[in-house]
Amino acid sequence: MALVPFPKKSTSSAADDDDWEDDDSESEQGKMSFLDHLDELRRRIIYAVIALVVGVIIAAFFMTDLYNFVMVPMQEALGPGKQMIYTEPTEGLMLYFKIVLIAGILIATPAIMTQVWLFVAPGLYTHEKKLAIPFVLMATVFFVAGSAFAHYVVFPLTWKFFGSFANEQVEFLPRIEPAFGLYMKLVLIFGAIFQMPTLVLFLAKMGVVTARFLIRNMKYAILIIFIIGAVLSPGTDPTGQVLMAVPMLVLYCISIGLAWMFGKKRPKKVEEAS
Repeated sequence: MALVPFPKKSTSSAADDDDWEDDDSESEQGKMSFLDHLDELRRRIIYAVIALVVGVIIAAFFMTDLYNFVMVPMQEALGPGKQMIYTEPTEGLMLYFKIVLIAGILIATPAIMTQVWLFVAPGLYTHEKKLAIPFVLMATVFFVAGSAFAHYVVFPLTWKFFGSFANEQVEFLPRIEPAFGLYMKLVLIFGAIFQMPTLVLFLAKMGVVTARFLIRNMKYAILIIFIIGAVLSPGTDPTGQVLMAVPMLVLYCISIGLAWMFGKKRPKKVEEAS
């Protein structure tokens, strides 16, 4: 009986298969047990904490400048002749520590984001691991941008709104601890919120989401965004909710653009089915 030879694959497809086989083999080799994952998580947390401590030490050398950078605009917003107060002996001291902690987080952001990536990277394919540098850079830039937006825009408007209720009968004399607590909460929340484009770009490059999917579900995203704005807003005031929701809507639109430009392309049939 004559044997019929199988048709040979083209060189390009064979190379592609080899690449995916390499990725699969690396993925198999990179599998870890549950205890290994816990050990890796512990290691990354330790490195992140070390980076934070170093950032705090660096920030401590600029303690006075950082204190003036945060507190002087807050005091000036109260109006001439007015100032903030503290009623507990440790409040003034703890304020310095908290300001230095915020600055230390900002300084350590690149190292912390690197540890986040190193924890996720073992479960990725080779071509996905190439996103390490863009991920760290984008996460750092957007976190700092979100913190700056909270400092220069959101907090002053929120501060003025709360102070606008003062009148002849009631004087606004805020304590420094809750006042800075509000500031700290806004800075961290907006730093996290501004990570949306980074997260969407990462998922789009992996083929998890597409620009068409984000556009098709925009109405649900708007609803969720306003709910998140209401929950995360420091007060129940509409000003804080709008200031929280509007940037998220803008970031969502930016995320759609990034997913469209850099996302993994899918066949039309697959995209329509999803």
